[in-house]
Amino acid sequence: MGSSAGLASAIVSPVWGLLADRYGRKSMLIRAMVGGGVSVAAIAAAQTPLQLVILRLLQGALSGTVAATTTIVATGTPREHVGRAMGLLSSAVALGSAVGPFAGGVAANYIGLRYVFLGGGALLLVAVVPVIVAVREAPLRRRVESGRSSLLATIRAAGPGSLVAISVLLVAQSLLQISWSGAQPLVSLRVLQLSPAGAAGATGLAFAAAGVASALAGISYSRLAASSGYRSLAALAAVSAAAAIVLIGIAPTVALVVVATFIAGLFIGAALPAITAMLGLETPGPVQGRVFGLSASATALGFGLGPLFAGTIAGVLNVPVALYTMAGFAVALMVLLIVGGREPAK
Repeated sequence: MGSSAGLASAIVSPVWGLLADRYGRKSMLIRAMVGGGVSVAAIAAAQTPLQLVILRLLQGALSGTVAATTTIVATGTPREHVGRAMGLLSSAVALGSAVGPFAGGVAANYIGLRYVFLGGGALLLVAVVPVIVAVREAPLRRRVESGRSSLLATIRAAGPGSLVAISVLLVAQSLLQISWSGAQPLVSLRVLQLSPAGAAGATGLAFAAAGVASALAGISYSRLAASSGYRSLAALAAVSAAAAIVLIGIAPTVALVVVATFIAGLFIGAALPAITAMLGLETPGPVQGRVFGLSASATALGFGLGPLFAGTIAGVLNVPVALYTMAGFAVALMVLLIVGGREPAK
C-alpha cells in the first residue's frame, strides 16, 4: 500500500512543483492539505483491497503537504537560517510520524479503523484554516519577458556546478528514503523473529523511539552543521545509520533492536534536514517550487521502492540480509555525498 502511494506521488510531484512556481506556493500547500484530507477520509469507504489500493494511489497523487511546506519555508527563510528552519520542519514531521501511528492504533481499538481515517482526514482539513490565516510566502519572482523561467537555464545561471550539485542531492534523497523506508518494516519482522509474543508492543516502542530520536536530531543538527559543514555531517550520519541498521540485523535481543532503531532514527533525523538544507541553499529562488517538486518525487520514489526491495529480499533470502542491503543504500549515500556532493555557500 505504501509503495503504491509513494510511486503515485513520485509521478505527480514535479507537476505540483511547476504549478507552485507559477501560481504560488501557499496555494499549492492548501491544495495538498485539502487533497490529502479528502483522500484520507475517503479510505474509510473502501470495501475491497482493490478499492483501498486505488484510494492510496489517489492519496499519493493529491497530497504532498511536506514538499509544499518545505518549499514555503525554504523560500521565506533568510539564507543564514535555512539550516535551522529545515531542522525544525524535519523534527515536526518526525514527531508526527511517531505520534500518528500510535494515536491511530489506540483510537482504532475504541472507535474502529474506518473512523480513524475519517478523523485523520478531518484533522488535515481543519489544519488548512491556520495556513490560510497565518502563513505568508515570499513573492514569486518571474522573468519579465515570459512570466516563467526555464528550470535548467535558471539552475545553470546560478553558477558552475549547480546542476550537478542539485542532481546529486535529489539522488541522495532517494537513497536515504530507500534505506530507511525499507528498514522500517524489517524492524517489525526482526522483532517478530526474536519475540513473537511481544512483537506488537516492542515494534511500537521501537518506532516511537526512532521518531523521538529523529525529532531531537532535527532540532540540534544545525549546530553541528555550522561547524563541520552540511555535506560532512550528512555523510557521517548516513554511514552511522548504516551501522545501526546492520546492528538491527545481528541483534540477539529485542531490547538491542529497539536501541539500534533509536540510533538509526537519530542519524536519519540528522541526514534528512542536512540534505534538504543543502538543496534549498543550492537552488535559485525562482525555481525552488519545481526543484522541491522533484525533491518530493525523489523522496516518494524512495518511499515506494524501499519496502518493495526490502520485502522482496526478505522473502527470497531472509530478514537480516534485507537489512544489510538497506544499510548498503545508506553507505552508497555516503559515497555519493563525498564523491559527487559539495558544500553549498551559506
